[in-house]
Amino acid sequence: MCKASRIRDNTDMIRRIGLALVVALTPLVCDGQVNRSDVNSQAPATTEASRHSFNFDGTISREVLENYLSRSITMEGMLNGRGDLKDDIRMLKSVGAKFIGRSICLWGGEAKLLQNLQRAKEEVPEVRAADPEMVLQACIFEIVSTEVEQVPVPDWAFKALGLPVEKRHFRYADMVYPPGQGRNWGPHAAVPDVSRPETKLWFYFLAASYIDLGFEALHFGQVELMGRNDPDRAHWEQVLTLVREYAAKHARRHLVLCDGHVPSGGLVREGRLLLDFHSFPLRIMETPERPHEAILKVGFADSLYGRSKGGVTPSGWKCEHLPYLVELDNWGASRHPGEASAGGIWVWGYDEITWFAHQDRQYRGKWLSYAWDWLQHTDPNGHLEMPGSRTLRSPLDSLRWYYANDPSPAVPEGFGDEEAIRSIWATPGKHPSEP
Repeated sequence: MCKASRIRDNTDMIRRIGLALVVALTPLVCDGQVNRSDVNSQAPATTEASRHSFNFDGTISREVLENYLSRSITMEGMLNGRGDLKDDIRMLKSVGAKFIGRSICLWGGEAKLLQNLQRAKEEVPEVRAADPEMVLQACIFEIVSTEVEQVPVPDWAFKALGLPVEKRHFRYADMVYPPGQGRNWGPHAAVPDVSRPETKLWFYFLAASYIDLGFEALHFGQVELMGRNDPDRAHWEQVLTLVREYAAKHARRHLVLCDGHVPSGGLVREGRLLLDFHSFPLRIMETPERPHEAILKVGFADSLYGRSKGGVTPSGWKCEHLPYLVELDNWGASRHPGEASAGGIWVWGYDEITWFAHQDRQYRGKWLSYAWDWLQHTDPNGHLEMPGSRTLRSPLDSLRWYYANDPSPAVPEGFGDEEAIRSIWATPGKHPSEP
């Protein structure tokens, strides 16, 4: 990108600052279902139109944010070669999805990063043409591998962080925790430390690259795992501020929505929420007395229900509890897949999405309906992110991926859960209290 294209447009900036000041001064009570007014400087009161609005520019109201979260679906790797893109687009339009989670999802493998970015550059317009309102999410995870040393650092990244411009590649050793302090993902990969300048350089490069491609949301993975040397969240604030400044100039709607997994309830610095919304696994509790079934329960493991922290959001409105997503997460299989009482957060010996995939279609539909209803009644700040595409770990039958798509020649391994998702979104609030 040329230097001229990165010079801030003062007129636009003045307009956005003015909007942010108006929003920040609008009085709000926005916890639970009380007074969830649309935070918009031109329409502070909730209207019928705002309940169905997906419009934002520069900032996002709580109403519009929750409209997106309530139509969220995980489509892991959709834009980096996983699945059939045309059928995925068909499915997303058919069910009415608006927030497309993890649509580019790269875990390590940085040697192929630029190749994957080029692929996404070609495919994002296809999704955008199908529905311009859709928000596509990219991932910046809690992993960096030695392959990062094959990626050149662009001049503009150095300049954004106020670092001397050099002709070099990213440096793995300058990103990770010291030996014994952080977690390794193997001999050649580890958790990056957000307090280190090289990590900030890497995160900014990734975020700006994704924004340039048209992504309007960034999932930062396990932000607390990367923030062990950032107790007051000053380093995360610096990274996220730089990313938002870039988005204000270059993003399609001058905004990027940032989230991460927050076991403590959220990243807050001096009363300011650093993320636009929170996210976490569902934390599903198996029911040994009812073989292979499972439920949701407040307080089970480290579940987020009732614990999402509040404060002043990046868009300027206040809340006691920030809206959040809960998802069917993946992390592997236990030593006793398919069996009860494996301990910890296993669900019948599996991670959440693999357990879900092992249920029959009827139970999967009933369980999604139950989870949607349970959240509405238990903690309306939470929103269920529907499973659309997700990796599986199933050593018993070698299943490797879950696709919600209806089975077809394009997706012969589809699980056929489209109708269940479509039905839930079409008739909110009319679902069973038990799976």
